[in-house]
Amino acid sequence: MGLRTACFWIRLRGMIRGGFLSPRQRSDLKALLRDGHTEQRLARRANAMLLLDDCWNCEEVAQALYLDDDTVRGWRKTYDEDGLEDLRRFEAGGSASHLSQAQEEELSAFVREGLPRSTREVAVFLHQRFGVAYESRSGLIALLHRLGFEYRKPQTFGRGMDADKQRAFIHAYEKLLNSLSPDETVLFADAVHPLYGARAVGCWAPPDETPAVAQTAGRERLNIMGALDLETGKTTMLEVEGADAASAIRLFEAVEAKYPLMARIHLFLDNAPCHHALLVRQWMEQPGRRIRLHFIPPYCPHLNPIERLWGVMHKHITHNRCCRNYREFAANVLSFLKEKVPRRWCDFRDSVTDNFRVIDPRNFRVMA
Repeated sequence: MGLRTACFWIRLRGMIRGGFLSPRQRSDLKALLRDGHTEQRLARRANAMLLLDDCWNCEEVAQALYLDDDTVRGWRKTYDEDGLEDLRRFEAGGSASHLSQAQEEELSAFVREGLPRSTREVAVFLHQRFGVAYESRSGLIALLHRLGFEYRKPQTFGRGMDADKQRAFIHAYEKLLNSLSPDETVLFADAVHPLYGARAVGCWAPPDETPAVAQTAGRERLNIMGALDLETGKTTMLEVEGADAASAIRLFEAVEAKYPLMARIHLFLDNAPCHHALLVRQWMEQPGRRIRLHFIPPYCPHLNPIERLWGVMHKHITHNRCCRNYREFAANVLSFLKEKVPRRWCDFRDSVTDNFRVIDPRNFRVMA
C-alpha cells in the first residue's frame, strides 16, 4: 500500500492526516533527533511529528513513545500554530500557559535591567509576576535563548584603566621597535607566584568516568621574577624570596649579564612599588647601566606579554596535574620557564605575543 493510499484510509478513519511536513521541516526535525545535545523531551516531540507525518495515528504514536494520545494531539496542534519554535516551549500547564508577547517583553526588560545570575531568579520573577511555573531549568534556558539572551561571564579590568594611556603606550612601543639599532633589544619583565597544587580545568572524558585531581595539603608558594625576549624566546628566570627592590636589581643584573653585546636593553615592566623604589633608582643611575625601564600603564596586564607566558606555564604544569611534593613542583616550573620555553619557542610564540589591544571600559556595561 502506497503512502497516499494509507493516508487516504487514515483520513477516512478520522485520524490526523499524514504528509503535512515539507521536506525542509522533516529535515529540521530529523536533525534534532540526530543531535546528541537535543533535550530528550524535545526529541520525543520531534519524533512524534515525524511519525504522524508517516501516517501513524495518535494512538500508535502514543503507544510507541509511552504517552497518552491527547498529549500527541496537543503537540500536533502546537506545531501547527507556530512550527518547531513553539514545539520547543516547556512551560507547565501546556500551551495555555505560554507567555504573551507583552509578558515576554516585560521578561526581556527584567533580564536586561537586572542581569540575573541564575535561572532561579528568572523563575521567581515569572511565578510572582505572571503566575507561570516552569517544569525545568532547561525550559527556562530555551526561553531565554529564544529571547536573544546568553549566559555570559563578565570580564574583569582594573578600575583605573585608561584607554588613552593604552593607545599612547602602544604607539610609543611600536615607534621604539621601528627605531631599534642592531645593538638594542626589548624584553618584558614581571613576577609570578605559583601556588603549589593542581588547578582543575575541564577536559574530555568517557561518560562513565568522573575525572578528579588530587589536591595538596600544603600552601607553599614559589616566587619568581623573570624577563622574556619575544624575538628569540630567551628567558631570564630567578627564584627569589619575594618581589622587592633587591630582587628586582638581581633580575636587572642577570639580564645585563645575559646580553653582554647589547648597548641598550629596553625592559618593559609594570608599576609595582619595588620597580620605583629608591634602591632601584640609585642602581639605574650607576655608570655603565645598559637597561632602560619602560613602564606599562597602570591596571593593564594585557599589555605585558610575559603575563601570557605565566598562563602557558600553568597550562603545562598545574592544569589537572599534581606533583608529589613542593620540590618537584618548583623544579618543574623553573625547568619549564628556563629550558623548555626557549627550546620550544616556536611552539609557544603564537600564545605569547605583543599583539596588543586597547580595552576601553566605555565599551562595557560595568556591573555595580
